[in-house]
Amino acid sequence: MQSNYKPIGDYIQLVDERNKDLKIDLLLGLTINKLFIPSVANIVGANMRNYKIIRKNQFACSIMQVRRDGKMPVALLQKFDEAIISQAYPVFEVKDENKLLPEYLMMWFSRPEFDREACFYAVGGVRGSLEWEDFCNMKLPVPSIETQRAIVEEYNTVKNRIALNNQLIQKLEETAQAIYKQWFVDFEFPDENGKPYKSSGGKMVFNEELEKEIPEGWEVNELENVLEEIISHRGKSKALMDLYDIKRGENIFPVISAMNVNNGRIVKKESIKYTNANNYENWMIDPLLQGDLIMTSEAPMGELLYLANYSDFIISQRLFALRANKQKISSLLLYYWLKGADAKGDMEGRASGTTVLGIKLTELRKVIVLVPKTMLQSDFESLIYPMRNFIEIIMDEINLLEEKLNLLLSKVAIIEN
Repeated sequence: MQSNYKPIGDYIQLVDERNKDLKIDLLLGLTINKLFIPSVANIVGANMRNYKIIRKNQFACSIMQVRRDGKMPVALLQKFDEAIISQAYPVFEVKDENKLLPEYLMMWFSRPEFDREACFYAVGGVRGSLEWEDFCNMKLPVPSIETQRAIVEEYNTVKNRIALNNQLIQKLEETAQAIYKQWFVDFEFPDENGKPYKSSGGKMVFNEELEKEIPEGWEVNELENVLEEIISHRGKSKALMDLYDIKRGENIFPVISAMNVNNGRIVKKESIKYTNANNYENWMIDPLLQGDLIMTSEAPMGELLYLANYSDFIISQRLFALRANKQKISSLLLYYWLKGADAKGDMEGRASGTTVLGIKLTELRKVIVLVPKTMLQSDFESLIYPMRNFIEIIMDEINLLEEKLNLLLSKVAIIEN
């Protein structure tokens, strides 16, 4: 171990300040992903005077269940000047910020190697708790304060860029969703005179399947009748493939499952495995194409991903790939329809299962789809596709930035003065 490694306990001290006068009512919880979030705890009848106060640049942690969870929940308060947390959480602070920056310490806590070491020291039977003394005896490199500031500044620059990109994605998504709602939920798409259809007297007819009025000339069909193909690998096991934890060499094809699709994005990237072209070709006999939709069948059900550009995924169990018949429906329109309340309600009504709700392929085929006139679909696709493509480009940049963050965290362990 390098000479500049020092025990964490040399630089931190416990803080135990209680909310005795009830002046603070912002209650935060602590997640396993090392974040503070608004607490969802039931505090009815709780004595809030016993809750601990945490102030900006102080830490809270949980040393219970470390081995069981595989992580030590610990977070640095930065978004708020003060808050209260459960009295079960130890609160601590850096003794001297001229020797150790709280943000630098948080970078050390964010490393997966830190969690592995914490799990190694965790004892206490089933829960696998970490003793406070053992936590304090764990070591970290402490370079000069100038070096720490430089590392933190570079790290924050990358984090801020990721945050800005996520904000941009959210704005683009909100814009696309608003246009979809205006045109295909409120039926206020531009008529032949450029005026809102429904409020300008556009003719509406009652549809029995949807139990509501829809514009005249629109159709309602079953999902299977507007698709060109459904790709499903239900029953096939990933054990048949050679899988690797990282993208390297010839192993460049990501293998995703239902856990990796959420809110229109690829998530839990650390769980994604990679394989080679031979496995890709053997598994994806029908390779995915741009414009395809990936949908989760269960755990959770009905999450969707639209493939605007990149499509070289290998899909495993609990995922369907839906390919729209473009002569009948726009793939983007289908994406937003399946995300909407009508389709979700239909799928939930067809779902089965006790512990976990899921939808079988036979039932998915019967889900009702609203099919507008072709010209209107084309106008919508032309308007929304550039946004979806840009969203995917930004997501790719976020992936690269997250790799940069991980690289910076790994370098902390070998930093010199």
